Amino acid sequence: MDLTILAIPAFLGLLALEFAVARVKKRDIQDWRDTGTSLALGVGSVVIGLGWARVEHGAWAVGGRLTLFDLGGGPWTWFAAIVAVDFAYYWFHRLHHEIRVLWASHVPHHSSQRFNLSTALRQSWTPFTALPFYLPLVLFFSPAQIVTAHGINLLYQFWIHTELIDRLGPLEWVFNTPSHHRVHHGANVQYLDRNYAGILIVWDRLFGSFEPERERVRYGLTKNITSSSPVYAAFHEFGAVLRDAVRAGSFRDALGFLLQPPGWKPNGAGATATDLKRLPGLLAG
Repeated sequence: MDLTILAIPAFLGLLALEFAVARVKKRDIQDWRDTGTSLALGVGSVVIGLGWARVEHGAWAVGGRLTLFDLGGGPWTWFAAIVAVDFAYYWFHRLHHEIRVLWASHVPHHSSQRFNLSTALRQSWTPFTALPFYLPLVLFFSPAQIVTAHGINLLYQFWIHTELIDRLGPLEWVFNTPSHHRVHHGANVQYLDRNYAGILIVWDRLFGSFEPERERVRYGLTKNITSSSPVYAAFHEFGAVLRDAVRAGSFRDALGFLLQPPGWKPNGAGATATDLKRLPGLLAG
């Protein structure tokens, strides 16, 4: 059983607790229409995930035969599996920001202009883009270890989707925290494509993608969607990618619309996150 499904009652309880604390503190962190979209995306991801699990189980069954280094089932092996899955998650997450067709799968998670625990449930309806990033780990770990470690990774990430927890002192150097993840969800130019961590923020520090929280975060996309439809939130970017690729003037440009970063256009006419950081005025234009 998927650990995230088992945790659904805890998720809902913590959502209610966050709302209650926000009311006491008179913090406006929630919009009910937005929260409804997040919950609908969460339900949809669970339903689709149950169907996808059958395919995934087959892939793990085949992959499990490829294990070259059996590390056993002791505590240190489980610890190593959690760290290895977290490393794989970093690259899965980073490339889902840097390659547009993968961004189309991930963008629903960033489509809210609010940031609360319901945002954590705003998940993709196209889970098949994740498997290639984790399957190589079968060389070292059993499928059960990988799947369990991945579940732990996702459970950890739930609590960091909140504005009600401030910085956490020395823990900020090692672990992903609400402060770090608020930056990740920011549409502020300096916050774009930063802090991809799952559990350990050390990957961002090592690979140059770390950004501390300084100015107040403006949540959402550089061009926000206006629809509250979960179907639109889940698939709108796939439609935009397909439209741009079909209208491209050449096969090379069509591949560019698929594989270059979001915002890319031929001949440098677009504005990727890197472009916006060089010339912040592009965002205003």
